[in-house]
Amino acid sequence: QVQLVESGGGSVQAGGSLRLSCTASGGTFSRYVMGWFRQKPGKERAFVAAISWNARSAYYGDSVQGRFTISRDNAGNTVYLQMNSLKPEDTAVYYCARDRHPSGTPQTMGRWSSNVGTWGQGTQVTVSS
Repeated sequence: QVQLVESGGGSVQAGGSLRLSCTASGGTFSRYVMGWFRQKPGKERAFVAAISWNARSAYYGDSVQGRFTISRDNAGNTVYLQMNSLKPEDTAVYYCARDRHPSGTPQTMGRWSSNVGTWGQGTQVTVSS
């Protein structure tokens, strides 16, 4: 059973940057779409970004397009989320996600969170104004 462990969260001022990491263990990583979601207090979990298994395509939520970049290192079983120009509204718990099936695409993960088969435990990101 694959396990996902996030790291890199913390507190930063508006306009700053953070890089989140998510390392997988105990299962297959390289053939699956990987992604990031976030959950704000009192809100449902929302899609942030996803990347194809070979890193050739990525898909982003509208609110982070142009500010966040997703990448992956299949040799190290790790997916990253580089977050720049952070805003207070980016404050949330960020969750790493692995697709349920190896045939998925970044777009299907982004449109239907039911395609997520495995979640990480989450890491808090707090952006102050």
